Amino acid sequence: AVVWRFLLQPDFGIVNQVLGAVGIQGPNWLGDERTALLSLIMMAVWRNFGNAMIILLAGLQGVSWELHEAAALDGASTWQRFLHVTLPALRPTLLFVLVTTSIGYIQFFEEPFVMTQGGPLNSTLSASMYTFQQFGFGKWGYAGAIAYLTFAVILVVTIVQFRLTREKD
Repeated sequence: AVVWRFLLQPDFGIVNQVLGAVGIQGPNWLGDERTALLSLIMMAVWRNFGNAMIILLAGLQGVSWELHEAAALDGASTWQRFLHVTLPALRPTLLFVLVTTSIGYIQFFEEPFVMTQGGPLNSTLSASMYTFQQFGFGKWGYAGAIAYLTFAVILVVTIVQFRLTREKD
């Protein structure tokens, strides 16, 4: 987050320098309420993309090549083998990636805390950041209620993902 904060600086950040070299005036990425949240989301996606790819690569290594070979001998195209062999074999891995990534994004805290402190105009204030602020203000009961609500949202999202990715009989 600290590195991205320097990359997105309006005056000397690398992103705006590259845009300036092309002739585009770069915005104040973290100082404008229209671009601040989008900037944090893009940075968080970039940060989590590598973890998801490593986990999916590990899952792909567990796909049985005998099934692919058998499907190819039966006349299945590459696309059909992907849909009917690879994706079903990756279902547990995809579920794990979906659940852990969703939980991480629901608990979106570090990026707004380090980069914007919830500003400008609370445009990057997440539920976790708001809980942290309320706890700091001494509103412990209110902060606890928000934390329980966040837990309930995570539970519901996880249950929905389990239901959507379960195997059909």
